[in-house]
Formats: sequence, C-alpha cells, structure tokens
Amino acid sequence: MSLAQGAPLLSRLVSSSVAIASQAGHVIRDVMKKGDLGIVEKESVRDLQTEADRAAQRCIISSLNKCFPKITIIGEEGEDETKVASGSIFDPSTGLLVEVACPPQLSSIAEEEVVVWVDPLDGTAEYTQGLLDHVTVLIGIASGGKAIGGVIHQPYYNYQNPGSELGRTIWGIVGGEVGGMNILPPPEGKLIVTTTRSHSSSTVNDAISAVSPDEVLRVGGAGHKVMLLLEGKAHLYVFASPGCKKWDTCAPQAILEAAGGILTDIKGSAIPYHASAPHRNSTGVLASAAGQNHEVYVEKIPQHVKDNLKA
Repeated sequence: MSLAQGAPLLSRLVSSSVAIASQAGHVIRDVMKKGDLGIVEKESVRDLQTEADRAAQRCIISSLNKCFPKITIIGEEGEDETKVASGSIFDPSTGLLVEVACPPQLSSIAEEEVVVWVDPLDGTAEYTQGLLDHVTVLIGIASGGKAIGGVIHQPYYNYQNPGSELGRTIWGIVGGEVGGMNILPPPEGKLIVTTTRSHSSSTVNDAISAVSPDEVLRVGGAGHKVMLLLEGKAHLYVFASPGCKKWDTCAPQAILEAAGGILTDIKGSAIPYHASAPHRNSTGVLASAAGQNHEVYVEKIPQHVKDNLKA
C-alpha cells in the first residue's frame, strides 16, 4: 500500500513513521533475542546505549532520509548513527501504512520546515533490566519550533500475555486525531502522578509533594510515562529535573496534545523544538492528561523548584 503523493506532507510523514517505528521495534526485539546487547555508557552509568539503540536509529533515520530527503533529523545516538546506511533502509510502503488525516492549518508544511526528533529506544536502562513494558520508540515531528505530530511504538506491548500479538504503535497530529489506541480518562476522586524511577532528587520530590498525589508511579521512559496519561492510569507526569531531552518529549507531547492533554516545562512554558534548540530540556517536564487543569498544577510547583531549573 502507498499513500497518494498528493496527500499533505504531514500525513505522509506520520504514516511512514508508523511503519518505520514498527520496523525499528523488530530490530530491537531481534537484538534482545541474540543476547548480546552491546552495552556502552554515554554520560554516566545511568545513561546507557545498546546495539538496539544504534541499530534502531540507523533504521529510522536511513529510512526517513530516503523518503523525505529535505527534512532535518536529530537522533539521540549522535552523528555516527544518523548517516544513511543502505542496509538499514526500510521501505515503509512494504509495511502497514495507516491513513492519517491532516488538519487544514498544517496541510501546507514543506519538508524544509520540518524537524524530526528521534529516540530509537526510550527506556534503555529498563530494556537492559528486562522491564520491557517501559520501552518505546519515539519519532517526533516539529515545525515552527512546535511539536505537531508524533509516533510512539511499544515493541513489547502484550509481552506478558503469551499468544497475544506483540507490539503497538500510536500516532497523533496536534489539532487532529490520535490513532492506534483508545484514549481513556484517569480515575476520578484521586490524583496519580508518574515520574522518574532512576533520576530522582530533592527537587523532583519537592515538586511531586507539592501537588499532593494519592499515588506515585515511578517508571522509566518519557514515552512510557505519557502512555500512562493516555491510558488513564495517571493524571500528571512530573519531572523537575534537566535530565530529559527533546527527542524524549517531542513525539509524546504531540500525541498527548492531540488527545486533549498538555505538556510544558515545569514552569508552564512551551518547550521549543527548533533544529537549533538545545537538546536538553533544562527546565523539566510537566504533563497533564486530558480534562486536567494544567495551570493549577503549574501554580502548585514551588518557586524554589522553578528557580533551581535554569534555562
């Protein structure tokens, strides 16, 4: 199946990214099956890279570059893994291409205006520890410095249910639709917060305490945390730390906002996604599920927490 070339660029890009992200999920599972993860440390012992990260990024970026040569792509795993490798190229037309409607206001975007932020394996530490439901593949699409479209693939969705189909891909366009799942509201009468499981600090904990949660879910991966908001398992994602990057948040933000939620920094300011923007989200992340009053939670974050996070 192939999308009509007359379809808006964003529709074609999101649809192709769905197929490419699913293929990257196959790559990730294949590396795990072989048993040699090829683990190396990046910035610290808590910041790991595996052969699955590298191979999945080569697949994603090579394939997107082949289909959309004028877009700008920024991948987590560095320049060596952004070069086109012919053996890594996947033709998305050979996979399942979904029909993606494009809102009129985004229908005239050109390739040169697009920045794609790629996290080929979000939740690497959890991947190495066997916490496979935390793992996602993230392809975020930005234009004009704003997240406008995204794809989240869960390579191990259903892995704890033998006999079930493995893997799931969710996509969304801001101002348009969300596909691949049913959006569920979080429970009423309580507040459930999700946050980091491995990068906690007094600042992170102060921010969480300030919103007075009834329950805190400490899990890995920004993509996984936002999935908890979309699945109705949490109301808020609170991360008052500079540890997150643009490739962690671009795709989740676009899908969450398409579903009616909001994702900002911890101060309530927009996160910029221009190609020249710093990779690190130095002022943290605050995300709320659809139906939550985001501004109320921004106001609850203590001033000393906001002051500790400098742009």
